[in-house]
Amino acid sequence: MKAILTTIGKDQVGIVANVSQYLAQKQINILDLSQTIMDGYFTMMMMVEIPTTVAIEEVASQLNDLGKKLGVEINIRNEEIYRAMHQL
Repeated sequence: MKAILTTIGKDQVGIVANVSQYLAQKQINILDLSQTIMDGYFTMMMMVEIPTTVAIEEVASQLNDLGKKLGVEINIRNEEIYRAMHQL
């Protein structure tokens, strides 16, 4: 399943490394990545492929916890939600 992962927060060392390490441990492949720093705030959007053996709800909860540790907000949503929003 494809999903969109967003990360937003005050820029600091290690955000990309920590998020990427978590994804690698879960065998979640990064398909595309865009990041920028806007006025001191780090923003990143990823398109990822989640294996069918991994529950997106579990990933979302664990990424939320990781975000709290890093001081950023991390969200992940099924790509189908975004696709449906743009079809309305």
